[in-house]
Amino acid sequence: MKQFYLFLATLILFSACKKKIEKTQEVPVKPTPDFVVAFGSCNMSQEPNPFWDDILAESPDVWIWGGDIVYADTDDVEKLRAIYAMQDTVAEYAKLRAEVPIIGTWDDHDFGLNDGGSDFSIKEESQQVFLDFMGIPEDSERRNREGVYASHEYEIPAGKVKVIVLDTRYFRSELVKDEESKKRYKPTTDSTATVLGEAQWQWLENELNQSDADFNLIMSSIQVLSGEHGFESWGNFPLEVDKLENLIAQSGAKGVIILSGDRHISEFSKTNIDGLSYPLVDFTSSGLTHSYFSFSGEPNQHRIGEVVSEKSYGVITFDFEKKEADMKMKGDNGTVLQELKQTY
Repeated sequence: MKQFYLFLATLILFSACKKKIEKTQEVPVKPTPDFVVAFGSCNMSQEPNPFWDDILAESPDVWIWGGDIVYADTDDVEKLRAIYAMQDTVAEYAKLRAEVPIIGTWDDHDFGLNDGGSDFSIKEESQQVFLDFMGIPEDSERRNREGVYASHEYEIPAGKVKVIVLDTRYFRSELVKDEESKKRYKPTTDSTATVLGEAQWQWLENELNQSDADFNLIMSSIQVLSGEHGFESWGNFPLEVDKLENLIAQSGAKGVIILSGDRHISEFSKTNIDGLSYPLVDFTSSGLTHSYFSFSGEPNQHRIGEVVSEKSYGVITFDFEKKEADMKMKGDNGTVLQELKQTY
């Protein structure tokens, strides 16, 4: 009997030790990315945006507005200013603004004219309202330069990210309406037509040629690679697309990724360019408060994966050692809707 009790005590002790060991087993820790960029577009300040808390939870190093920050569509400067001010009153956005650097560009609706370009009557006044919203100091050189384009560099011990923000409105030539099909616009045959204008093109060339960043993000409010749908895109200016692709390849800039918005859908587009050692990706993220939920399809020879037609935002995490960008479209509560990893 004594041996039985001794055996029972040993068994209980062993069981207790095993449970203790099981309780102290460590759960694998998810590696922290070197750098995180979050971005999005098409945001009606009058409508609820379900993502601000999710975006803040991503712990982004920067938030990039991809255009259509507000929907103003007006040539009344004070009305434009009031609609921007409405966005600043959104409590969840205010939390993000207090903790995360915010940069970005405009598109047509915050510019003030649907599909608007260089002939918009109050573009100079609209620029100043935009710069006010972005918190640009009154004595900044950007206040005296035409257009809202800018560049920003973020350097950490592991590496550097450069964000080049383009202005595809202020200088953009007139669009050519398509009277022969159901499409809205068709590619121009005018060799002098431009998206960026001469001064911005020269500036962009310098920014890419002189960049020593490990990754270079180009924020274009409109899509660059998807140009067959007939809506606004760089595809309406084919010579400008060629010029941009050639510039990227010839500059030698590392890890160039294009970001875009405008379309109320999200998608990845990818192409290979002669002279460029990695594929060029155009990551479209749109929209934040409304989307093209009735989307039924459109051509895009460069599309990778499927079109996401529900509301979403974009996140890119960078691994400098692996030279990898992990691009994700995300929905409410940070749900991953689609993902693309690219090594550079």
